[in-house]
Amino acid sequence: MAQSGEPPRLRQYVAARARLVGSGLVVGLLLGGLGMAGWTLYTGDARSSEATVFALGALVFGVGLLGWSGSILAGNGIEAMQEHMGTRSDWTERDSRRAMARLCGGGGGIMVGTSVVAALL
Repeated sequence: MAQSGEPPRLRQYVAARARLVGSGLVVGLLLGGLGMAGWTLYTGDARSSEATVFALGALVFGVGLLGWSGSILAGNGIEAMQEHMGTRSDWTERDSRRAMARLCGGGGGIMVGTSVVAALL
């Protein structure tokens, strides 16, 4: 429960960000669990499957984190360049940050889903 002095805008801000990352996390949990189970059925080796799928999740998480920071660092410059060149691209820093946050959530979800399925096997 929020404290009485907490502004409602802060709660809305946090809720929106939690939904954004959480949606990627849920998809990642499913992908990680299914990927771990499927790869184990295919190879017959649960330890190798765990390492492989977990590493892929870490890769997705890392790409998302690197892309998110790159969006922040270069976003204004890219938007200014597009405006100067008159391109009709719809790319914005905000959209790029949102996509990378979803990738981070998805990669984290893959890692957690893989670990949960590995613990159950």
